[in-house]
Amino acid sequence: MKKEGKNLLNTVAGRLNWFVERVCALLIGIMVVVIWFEVIERYVLHLGYTWTEEFSRYVMIWAALLAVSCGAYYREHIGLNIVKRFLPEKGARILGVSLDLISLSFFLFLAWYGIDMTKAGLGQYATIFGITMVVPFAVVPVSSFLTAFQIFAAMLRSLEPSVNGMSTK
Repeated sequence: MKKEGKNLLNTVAGRLNWFVERVCALLIGIMVVVIWFEVIERYVLHLGYTWTEEFSRYVMIWAALLAVSCGAYYREHIGLNIVKRFLPEKGARILGVSLDLISLSFFLFLAWYGIDMTKAGLGQYATIFGITMVVPFAVVPVSSFLTAFQIFAAMLRSLEPSVNGMSTK
């Protein structure tokens, strides 16, 4: 890939990660406020609201699955670093690319499967809200595509040559 293409890919990956991080922080903030409201409502106000538990569950699932792509961007997921340390540089690079390709394949499969799952959610309804499960189920393909993209971008970043012995990651 040409240098301009790599720079564009890295820029898009960085900005997308910046946006997803803020969305995750917002979702966690919303979840905390809703759960605090649920506690106060249940033990002090006694209003009998039941939507808070289901809503906070869906928000938590969205935040957790979206955060996977952030981990992929920073390469913070568990890897085989201990094995890579004992391999020669070429072997470590081959292992790293192999693991990236396996991860990329998995998340693309999960995204494809998630699209069908989301379509199936049209016929299922949330217990309390009465809405279809499309929005809760949509997190699977959305987060999987984001993660696959970030894995691809991180894989290309890791293949860049180092400058003066320093990595350009």
